[in-house]
This record gives sequence, C-alpha cells and structure tokens, in this order.
Amino acid sequence: MYLTFGAAVVWFALVLQFIVSLKAAEYDFLSTTELYLSFFTITTNITVAICLTTIILFSKTKLGVFFSQPSTQTAITVYIVVVGIIYNVLLRGLLSPVGWARVADELLHVVNPLIFLGFWMLFVNKQTLQYKAAFVWLLYPLAYIMFIVIRGYLINQYPYPFINVVDLGYPKALANAFGCLFLFWILSLLLIWVGKKLAKR
Repeated sequence: MYLTFGAAVVWFALVLQFIVSLKAAEYDFLSTTELYLSFFTITTNITVAICLTTIILFSKTKLGVFFSQPSTQTAITVYIVVVGIIYNVLLRGLLSPVGWARVADELLHVVNPLIFLGFWMLFVNKQTLQYKAAFVWLLYPLAYIMFIVIRGYLINQYPYPFINVVDLGYPKALANAFGCLFLFWILSLLLIWVGKKLAKR
C-alpha cells in the first residue's frame, strides 16, 4: 500500500510539473521536454517513480531484481534526499511558484524525498550494504554534471545557478559541482552507517 501510494504521488508530481512547464512554454512540446529532462530533480524523481513501479508490477523481471537490490534502493535514496537538501538549503526562494506550479514544486522537492526516505527506512534490507558502494553511487551525479557542462557549453544555458558557468566561470562552477559530489558521498556513507545500525536491531 505504501509503495503504491508513493509511486502514484511521484508520477502525479512529474506529470503535473510537465504540464505546468508546457503551459509556461506556450505548449512547445520539444523545448519543454528538453528543458524538463535537464533538471537533476526531474531525472531523479523519474528514477524514483520507475523504481517503485517496477517493484510493484515487475519484481520478477531483470529490472525488478535490479531495483529490488538494497544497494540500488539506498543509492536512489541518497539521490532524492540530496534533491531535497539542495533545493531547500540553496534554491528555495529564488523562484516563487504559485498555484499548481507550487504544488508540483513541493511534491518534487519535499514530499517525494520524504516518501522514498520512508520507504528506505521501513522496507529496505540494509544488512548487506557496503561502504565501498558509495563510490559507485557517485557515477550518476558525476554523469549528470558532465552532461550539464557539455550541454551548457553548447547552448550557453545551465539549469541551476550554482553551476552556471556564464555567471560564475568554470573554476567556481566546477568547485560547486564537486562540492555537490562530496555531499553525495558523505550522505551515502551516512546512510550506509545508519543502515548497518538499524540492521543490527
């Protein structure tokens, strides 16, 4: 029941945000999709939605087995919790969405991270977590940073102000990006440590 509710909320938030973005772009589907998928918030929430949905509906498939692994689930927990931390610490207040845009904003950056963290706390088997996995979990955020840097170089646009090379220059933007990677790593180690403590109980 918890997983079904969580998956429904995450998918609703993603669809709502796309509709809001599409309307703001005067229904330019291609440019809306391209911009929409450039945000780490969106790609991570999509990953959360796919993870929960696959566990519910396709748990016996290869993809279901992958998303059922404690290491995979913990990595996704790290990613979506970082989404919530960075937004609420660094980005909240830079924009002031209203109406449905505000609903989507809060769901993506507050509610969904809490839902998946709750899933991790309640349902994930944490006994097998290994500290060395924290380095492997950095591959996704590192790949995203590389994508954003290359994309930004080509179109001169960046989805987040703390990695905006145009305003900050490469040294500062890259320093901020690697600071984010360090946050991912530290949070990964913390969740593994907490997971091991909970498993012992």
